[in-house]
Amino acid sequence: MKIKKLVCASGRTGFYFDDQKAIKNGAKADGFAYQGTPTLTEFTQIRQAGEAISVMLILENDQIAHGDCAAVQYSGVGGRDPLFLAAKFIPLINEVIKPRLEGRELSNFRELALEIDTLVDPLTGKRLHTAIRYGVTQAILDAVAQTKGMLMAEVIATEYQTTLCRQMIPIFTQSGDERYLNVDKMIIKGAEVLPHGLFNSVEKLGKQGELLLEYLEWLKQRVLRLRATPDYQPVFHVDVYGMIGLIFANNLERIVEYLARLAEAVAPFRLRIEGPVDLGEQLAQVEYLAELTAVLDARKISVEIVADEWCNTLEDVELFAVRRAGHMIQIKTPDLGGINNSIQAVLACQAQQVGAYLGGTCNETDRSTQVCVHAAIATSPDQILAKPGMGMDEGYMIVYNEMQRVLALLEAKR
Repeated sequence: MKIKKLVCASGRTGFYFDDQKAIKNGAKADGFAYQGTPTLTEFTQIRQAGEAISVMLILENDQIAHGDCAAVQYSGVGGRDPLFLAAKFIPLINEVIKPRLEGRELSNFRELALEIDTLVDPLTGKRLHTAIRYGVTQAILDAVAQTKGMLMAEVIATEYQTTLCRQMIPIFTQSGDERYLNVDKMIIKGAEVLPHGLFNSVEKLGKQGELLLEYLEWLKQRVLRLRATPDYQPVFHVDVYGMIGLIFANNLERIVEYLARLAEAVAPFRLRIEGPVDLGEQLAQVEYLAELTAVLDARKISVEIVADEWCNTLEDVELFAVRRAGHMIQIKTPDLGGINNSIQAVLACQAQQVGAYLGGTCNETDRSTQVCVHAAIATSPDQILAKPGMGMDEGYMIVYNEMQRVLALLEAKR
């Protein structure tokens, strides 16, 4: 089967692009928007609508395979590629990728994905934007699956020699700023990992972390009150965007002491803290998280550190995993470019016995999320993010339902 034609369509994502630098510098919320002037290149507002590009491959038999190009909410910071705008990048896809794919035989996902993932922008000499590589490789995976009469998960398992997961993978739900109301939804629906929390400012965390502590105490009581059965024991996972390091001036002892207080407050529930510090560059981040992880383990403090910032590529994930810079690593799927890289990143974490969190961003689409579910079924990460959006219900529904469909189809094929 060959690719007959490549067609692009601009689209919306499930959330927004946010100028994280401006927000960290104190931009004030104005309803759902932010006041002030953006600081990052190409941003016209501190918060602006998220954009996507659907890449559709029309096959010889007129079936259509597709994937969605999307970038993270906080684009342009932490070593990530700049703002992803559809009008800017559709012409580049048509110029660089379209002539390379049209007429190509579809026999192997892994090889063709690697080829596309290593293409360069003729103007910059750098690899194509991560969002382009992400979406085009999704479409290739779908196309190969349709050609072979297989599920996308089956194609991945076959080509990467993995064992297909036969049970639900824990889904991590994110609340956005509605960190109280959305928790109720998570508990009612039985989310296995919650609530993310979006603690991305000192105002939300507290100058000494007191507001996060109060929130976690409330969260524990809320779960105990609303859970349907006593055996519902969700993992508490909060993202703090480096704010703990900020309020404690990156003092290791003070941070460890604070994390111990948080763990004590939520016991017997498990606690994960994502992005406790942001050292501003990768080497310092790896060294600090490795030391923090080791100290927590040595003192038997029941907090798992999740690495996120400065861990953007497959090579970054491999580095953090080898150095054990965190108990778990978020594989932020759009940042890794081709979906093939996210697949390999899960396997790299597992090889080092480090937790693999197949994550991503609220700023993705339903299609990119569905493809990620297939990657998860084929590689068995420790958890997968409910995405897109911050409303909880929509993202959880997309991940949960796609996973149930895939598992049911795999069982039927047995």
